[in-house]
Amino acid sequence: MKCALVTGGSRGIGKAICLKLASENAYHILINYQSNKEAALQTLAEIEALGATAEILKFDVADHEAVNKVLHTWKENNPQAVVEVIVNNAGITRDGLFMWMQPEDWKSVIDITLNGFYNVTNFFIQEMLRSKYGRIINMVSVSGVKGTPGQTNYSAAKGALVAATKALAQEVAKRKITVNAVAPGFIRTDMTADLDEKELIKMIPANRFGEAEEVANLVAFLASDKAGYITGETININGGIYS
Repeated sequence: MKCALVTGGSRGIGKAICLKLASENAYHILINYQSNKEAALQTLAEIEALGATAEILKFDVADHEAVNKVLHTWKENNPQAVVEVIVNNAGITRDGLFMWMQPEDWKSVIDITLNGFYNVTNFFIQEMLRSKYGRIINMVSVSGVKGTPGQTNYSAAKGALVAATKALAQEVAKRKITVNAVAPGFIRTDMTADLDEKELIKMIPANRFGEAEEVANLVAFLASDKAGYITGETININGGIYS
């Protein structure tokens, strides 16, 4: 059984990626979630409605022990399963000016994005190297390449993940494992629902917010055999706001 694991896969961009990888890339989807079981089950139901298969896995990507425990148990129960695709999508924002930023707002954002990448990817990397195939896709942000005021913590976390993407890509390329980052701009999701869309689109050359499915299309391509010669890249998908 060939599997794709999507962290933070129950809502928004993560959910769109789960649906796309299930329908177009024919993977059994591992939907990771942390707290919203209802949303995870909804995503599972939508995947099954497509005639594909999936299951939900609850863990906090920032908790190394919890990640290892859940994934070890899953491996023991599914000895024939191979995780070929990892999409490190889980992330949170705790926006605010740096001068007033509390230690917890700094730490939690870094932990989930950066340590989450380490905890999940490190668990599977040896198996990928042995099987000589893998697709690792890290969801970053325009904030991680351009920097966004009021998001010093988020920009730091995503920028570090861009650098990690470049380094790991060079380590594992000989084994046919690609490592790429996808950097969305303003995408219409729960996370951006409170933003003033009318004002913000004035900054976007494409004159609109992106859709989660558009990001999922890019991820599905990078997860496919067609993208075997693309690695170490950060691909912007932002309507022209930054390149």
